[in-house]
Parts: sequence; C-alpha cells; structure tokens
Amino acid sequence: MAVPPDMQHSAPSKAGGQSSARAFKIKTVITWLVLLSLLLAMFANMGLDWSLIEKKLPYLLGLHLSPDGFVQGAALTLLITACSMFFCMLLGLITALGRMSSNALAFGCATFYASLFRGTPLLVQVLIIYLALPQVGIVLGALSSGIIALSLNYGAYLAETIRSGVLSVPRGQKEAALALGLSSWDIAINITAPQAMRIIIPPAGSMFISMLKDSSLVSLMGLWELNFLAQSYGRSTYRYMEMLASAAAIYWIMSIILEMIQSRLERHFGQAYHR
Repeated sequence: MAVPPDMQHSAPSKAGGQSSARAFKIKTVITWLVLLSLLLAMFANMGLDWSLIEKKLPYLLGLHLSPDGFVQGAALTLLITACSMFFCMLLGLITALGRMSSNALAFGCATFYASLFRGTPLLVQVLIIYLALPQVGIVLGALSSGIIALSLNYGAYLAETIRSGVLSVPRGQKEAALALGLSSWDIAINITAPQAMRIIIPPAGSMFISMLKDSSLVSLMGLWELNFLAQSYGRSTYRYMEMLASAAAIYWIMSIILEMIQSRLERHFGQAYHR
C-alpha cells in the first residue's frame, strides 16, 4: 500500500523539530549555568561572611515567626503579594468592564479610577493610605494599607491589559456564537476568555512579578517583610552586602517561580496558535 507523500515527510520533520527544540533548551540551560557560575564566583571573591548569611537566612525566608507571632520575611512578602493579586484581578476585571461599557457613569468611574492610580506614584499612594487617611479619621493597619495600595495601583494597569485582550478577539467570534444560540455568559466564558487570555497573560505576568518586588514598599510601614529584615540585619551587623544580596537572591527565586507559572499558562492558552 502506497504512503501519501505528505505522510512520508511528516514524521521526520516532526522528529527534527523536537530534536532542534531539545538542543535549544540544552544550550539555554548551559548558558544560564555559565552566567550563574560567573555571578557566584564574583560574590565568592568579595569576602562575604557566609556564616552570617546561613544564620539569618531562616529569618529572611520566614521560617521563624516575628516576636509578635506573625509571619515575617519572604513568607510575609508572598502573603502580601497573593492577597494583592487577588484583589487586583477583581478590580482590573470590574474596571475593564466599565471601560468597555456603553453606560456613561460606569465608563466615567472606570476611566477616572484608572487615570488617578496610573498617574500617581505607588509610593505616594502607600503613604497617603497609611499616613494621611488617619488625619480624616480612617485608620488602617500596615498590612491592610499595603495590600490596598498595591491592589488599587496594579488593578488600574491590569484593567487596560484585560481590555486589550478582550478587544483582540475578533467580533465575528461573538456574532457566530450568538447565531448558534449561545448566551452572553457562555460566550464570555467559553469563547472570549480563552482567546483573550493568550494576550492578557504575558503583560499580566510581568505586572505580578513587579508587584512581588514592589511589595518591599510596605517596609516603610514597619512590616517585617523581606526587605525590612534585610535592612535591619544589615544595620545591626554592619554587613549590608550579605543581607541585601541574600534578599535579592530570594526575590529572584520567587520571581523565577512566577515566570515558570506564566510560561505554563502561556503554553496552555496558546496551544491553538502553535504549529
């Protein structure tokens, strides 16, 4: 039985593509290992006090509770980031819907909120919420102030990302779904959202990584998060390089984990667009 010409070449070409992709990954890993070795060698030649890093690392990671019995270090940083991401996504979605609404009131509220929080620095917003609001009788704790500030700031940016993702879906997709008798909810969940996520995830992932690092701003309010502990231990031991470098390494590792999650989501929602 004769094999069609297209089938004769499909298997070898697929195998060749997999081999090329595998070789590319191996070369990338080798490049990372070489650069990481150079970076570690640079720090090894600085005469750092590694015993101090080993002693303080459990506290920086948040493996021990603070004196008042609350989480500290990287654990507190992750808690603040996770809570802020949740409320940020809610605000971003609501604001994006308002930006696309034909209702003048909803559109005006959404655009006003986005303009206000995108047009003022995050540091100023943190200080206003924590230091200025008590002047008018609104007193918030340091943790809640940090979460609120991060959520409001990044929600304004995420709203534009969500809006651009939704608008990137061809209008014909919705019209075809309506012609098939699907409800607006089914269209939003099963048609628009999966296609929009392919556009939303890359910039949203970058924003959440930035949020992880910007959570260090809550150290201004005395919260014992990673940046606060690194500075405190640096002042008490006069070994700033060891403590700040350790904090930077922990932030980097947490960012890499978020990057890996982002990459998996990108592959999942982009399957239909890959050859």
